[in-house]
Amino acid sequence: MNGEVDLSDLLENLSPSIDDRDWVFAAVDDNDFRNLGHHALASFREAEGLTLVLPQAAAEDLENVSAPMSRITLEVHSSLEAVGLTAAVASALAEEGVSANVVAAYYHDHIFVPKASADRAFAVLQGLSTSTE
Repeated sequence: MNGEVDLSDLLENLSPSIDDRDWVFAAVDDNDFRNLGHHALASFREAEGLTLVLPQAAAEDLENVSAPMSRITLEVHSSLEAVGLTAAVASALAEEGVSANVVAAYYHDHIFVPKASADRAFAVLQGLSTSTE
């Protein structure tokens, strides 16, 4: 299955769900990766170093850590080739003053938002879904 590509269908079926765990983005070195990599939900290597998305509790001893984030998963199976979903979600959240860090995986898109904005972000995404009906 390659997932849905039609933006109207994607928005109609977003089905956002919110994770009850607090997440952080952490810049780590190779030693931290060896010790913490098994906790990572995601990783990304940039020229400056390695970033892990970790449960906040696993990152307590790290120095370069973001503020706590909440993860909202869009349960619709979106194709990696779909056009406009990230833009629609980010735009709707931006209109409400909510920052969004989007991670696209094979089946779903995951939006990390500041923990303090999680309920508002969730409501925006639910509204985005119902506004297409």
